[in-house]
Parts: sequence; structure tokens; C-alpha cells
Amino acid sequence: MTVAGPRSGSADAVVVVDVQNDFCEGGSLAVAGGGEVAAAIAELLRERGYRWSVATQDWHVDPGDHFSDAPDFVDTWPRHCTADTQGADLHLAIPVERLDAVFRKGAHAAAYSGFEGSTGGESSTGEPGAAAVGLAEWLRERGVTSVDVVGIATDHCVRATALDAVAAGFETRVLLDLTAGVAASSTEAALAQLREAGVQLDGAPVVRS
Repeated sequence: MTVAGPRSGSADAVVVVDVQNDFCEGGSLAVAGGGEVAAAIAELLRERGYRWSVATQDWHVDPGDHFSDAPDFVDTWPRHCTADTQGADLHLAIPVERLDAVFRKGAHAAAYSGFEGSTGGESSTGEPGAAAVGLAEWLRERGVTSVDVVGIATDHCVRATALDAVAAGFETRVLLDLTAGVAASSTEAALAQLREAGVQLDGAPVVRS
């Protein structure tokens, strides 16, 4: 997968959702095609066609019944992206030097949307991070009015982040060829929900299951 030059009509900012080791091949909750999407997003970030580039991270300390030994893969999931572990790290392909901020979410709850995250974030031992700023506040402080959303997974955290972005008043586009979906049926349902909410959709998502 390659990205052919900066996107036409690029938004003010790009939000890279949860491109983490546990969500890519070899991780505890891997999405097929995650590594390929990570590499393509890295290419997009290096082109630097945006004023601002940010990422979100699942960063679980004790998220309650979000984790389960018998997950239903709808509301409960295998353990993943535990704070301060390699699985929670951004994928090695992602050029972190190109990111202006990272927003961690889900310390004590499921937190699918990047707009539930903040800068800082507590450690796995419960130590607080730096003073926290939420994603919407951070974007508004910088005059951002439009965002492109990419990442993993199309049918879960990308969907939730894009829905919250448009609800918060940002012109929102999902670059689907830079996302990976868990399953075809849930991805299609997510795309219908995004269209209905007024999110622009560009391209086609990676779905291999």
C-alpha cells in the first residue's frame, strides 16, 4: 500500500487512531492488515501535508469488564494495550517525531474514541502523568476546524473517534484506505453510521477477515 502524494484538500490535522503493537500482526488483539496500514500512515506523516499530526493510544490500567478471559468481541475483549507495555506502544513504523501530540485513553474504562483521551496519562502503577489536555481542546486551541481520521480499527475506535469529531463541530473525513477493519459486516455498519452522521468517506478500508 502506498500513498500517492499529499491528499487533495487535506484537513488542518490528521488524527492517527490506535496504531499500536497489540492491534497489528503479532499483537494480542491483532487486526489483519494493521501492519500494512501502519506503514502507509507513516508515509502520509512523512509527507507532512497537515498543519498538525496527532495520535491516540489505548492505555489501559484497570478498565474493568472491558477485559475478559471469555470475550464476546463486542463489549468485552482479550487483554490489550496495558499501560507501559510494548503492546501499548505505537507501531514501530510510525515516525513519532512527526507527531505533535499523543492522547491516551481508557485507563479505567473502554474509551473507544480518541476524544475521550488526553495528553499525559497515568502509568500502570497509577502514577499520574503530566497536566492533561483533551483532544478537542487541543485542536481548538490551534485553530483546527477540519480533521482527517486514520488508523485501527475502522469499525471500533476509528468509527467512534470520527463520530465524536463531527459531533464536536470539526469537518471530518475518514481516509478509509488508511484504516483496517475487524470484520466486513461490522465495518459496513460503521461506514453507514459515519455517512449518516455527516462524516466524509474517502477510499476503501482494509478488511481481510
